[in-house]
Amino acid sequence: MVNFCGVFGCGNRAGRDCAFSFFRLPTVRLSQGEQTHELSDERRRVWLSNIGRVDIKPSSYPYFRICSLHFINGKPSALYDKTNPDWAPTLHLGHDKFKLTTGKENSSRHERIIGRTTKRKRTEAAQSLLSLQDVIVEDQSTEVEPSDDTTTKESQTSTTGDQLVSMEEEMRRLTVENIDLKCELASMKLTEEGLKGNDEKVNFMTGLPTHHILMQLLEYISIHQNVTPRSALSGFQQLLLTLMKLRLNVTNVLLGFIFNIDKTTVSRTFLNTIDILHVMLQPLINWPGRDELKKTMPMEFRRYLESKVVVIIDCFEVFIDTPSNLEARALTWSTYKHHNTVKFLIGITPQGTVSFISRAWGGRVSDKFLTEHCGFLNKLLPGDVILADRGFDIADSVGLMMATIKMPAFTKGKTQMPALELEKSRKIAHLRIHVERVIGLLRQKYTLLAETLPIDYLIVKDGKDVTTVDKIAVVCCALINLNGPIVPSD
Repeated sequence: MVNFCGVFGCGNRAGRDCAFSFFRLPTVRLSQGEQTHELSDERRRVWLSNIGRVDIKPSSYPYFRICSLHFINGKPSALYDKTNPDWAPTLHLGHDKFKLTTGKENSSRHERIIGRTTKRKRTEAAQSLLSLQDVIVEDQSTEVEPSDDTTTKESQTSTTGDQLVSMEEEMRRLTVENIDLKCELASMKLTEEGLKGNDEKVNFMTGLPTHHILMQLLEYISIHQNVTPRSALSGFQQLLLTLMKLRLNVTNVLLGFIFNIDKTTVSRTFLNTIDILHVMLQPLINWPGRDELKKTMPMEFRRYLESKVVVIIDCFEVFIDTPSNLEARALTWSTYKHHNTVKFLIGITPQGTVSFISRAWGGRVSDKFLTEHCGFLNKLLPGDVILADRGFDIADSVGLMMATIKMPAFTKGKTQMPALELEKSRKIAHLRIHVERVIGLLRQKYTLLAETLPIDYLIVKDGKDVTTVDKIAVVCCALINLNGPIVPSD
């Protein structure tokens, strides 16, 4: 919409080459006090009177414009600057109501008023200083005035000195108490300083062993966090919220109360941080080389199975909500858990660190099918030894990779096992149990995997083929690797 100046005889209009500004009629302010209401109403009446157009209707007030040509300084003054000549338009109004079109007389009058006001303020300040000086001189003369009662003067001086000492001691006590209270308040807050030096609290809320590791993790991912001055949470709080969600399975509503944000902000922060952690922590789930395995092989593996074991595998399932789609409901139904689940294949090194985690599969899939189609076999080298449970009937698939799988012997249809085979099965079972310890630790440390996950975590978003539950599993396994070893080296 193009603005036109409404003053009679003025042809200025807004445009690309127009050098004038355009101003609306002053509004009557109703919600800023009685004085503002009266002053703004008076200003509008003065504007309309100066413009002198009787054909303007109240319904046209919002659309009426006046250009800067009609003001001395090119724009109207502030509302409370009533003595300013630009409090209302006075120039080139199309009539001879104002004989002075230059505004010099009005400007001089405004300057004289400001000068008188400044002079009055200076006079009042000088009088205040003189009064204060008289009081100080009077007090000094009273203090130096000789007194006949020397005992009373000494008593007063002594009393004053004791009071000063007491006040200084009280000030020092209050200062120390203030510092202690600030430290206590900082320790109660979920901030970097609040958790500093409290490894027990860090371990409880995040699953990480120390505050130092937590800060190193923050520094590692901070470059990818989207933190601005307008963000509701800092980078540290975003990471802490995500780890608390994984560790304690706290509801979004409760996390919103803890961090003073809305539950939708909690959900968005959790998903964004999980995306970052999934990308940044994947290198922590590393398939080690043979030389590394031999150098760090625990002694119990050396005694029982030499040094050729590269991985111990097993599957674990995570409960999910029942899908509404019948096909998805059938694919995720687990006859073993009697619940809808997703299944992962996990592999650990003899040292107890997670070296492989598969994508999530429907709970209906068999262990054999999952192992053969999740990419696990591609990591095997000729001569590798794998430890597994009896349900992993993958000897042929592993044999194609020139590797060997060892599992406890089957007892079905046997009345008694030979002593040699029994002893061998006991050794394998004794070593294979470490993968179940890691799975138990994974569920215990990050209880989100021990509860029923919402079906939204299984939906692929943004055209990617990785679901949220896949990202959560990778992040939890990587965080487990940041803790101490499961299997002792000696």
